[in-house]
Amino acid sequence: MNGKILEAVNISKHFHDPVDIQVLKDINFSVQRGEFVSVIGKSGCGKSTLLYILSTMDTDYTGDLLIDGSSMRNKKEAELARARNEKIGFVFQFHYLLNEFSVLRNVMLPGLKLATYPEKEVEQRAYEKLKILGIESEALKKPNQLSGGQKQRVAIARALINDPLIIMGDEPTGNLDKKNSEVVFNIFQELSQTYNQALLIVTHDNEFAARTNRIIEMEDGKIIRM
Repeated sequence: MNGKILEAVNISKHFHDPVDIQVLKDINFSVQRGEFVSVIGKSGCGKSTLLYILSTMDTDYTGDLLIDGSSMRNKKEAELARARNEKIGFVFQFHYLLNEFSVLRNVMLPGLKLATYPEKEVEQRAYEKLKILGIESEALKKPNQLSGGQKQRVAIARALINDPLIIMGDEPTGNLDKKNSEVVFNIFQELSQTYNQALLIVTHDNEFAARTNRIIEMEDGKIIRM
């Protein structure tokens, strides 16, 4: 493991409506290449708010966010959108797959949007990602023909299509039973160990968190344990 992929420097955030409330207070940590990090804490502690900032979706904060050594402060929305698409892969609690497209096409979509490679190559890369996740045989099916666990694997393949520096997950096992949660955990672990992928996963599942490289525990908008 070498090289900081992501660094939060003194990140604080206030909500101003209707009164001023501080929701994040002096958040400092970094994630290295190949590191599998989980963020835990009770509902309302600021986990999802933090993830929203770290993913460059929320720019209303103080402090700094560095991705691959580059500050995300004062960047234009188009620059942030490109950084998101190029450097960050997202996996959510709900898979957000589009039923009008095949599994393969769903995985291709962020690659087509980034447009680094021609369509044929994006298709080939999407198929390779499905193969890594053991669901290449489902490539031509529609998402509504898959089980919940298979859909989440497709969502992970889609997150990997642009070879992001970091995968961010917001409760990615929150909708899954124990067996499929285990499958997803094992995929993340393999991505970290075999492919040197950095992962930052917000989770309510303390068993899941306990098996990651590092746990960041939050309470009342602060990191209380790391």
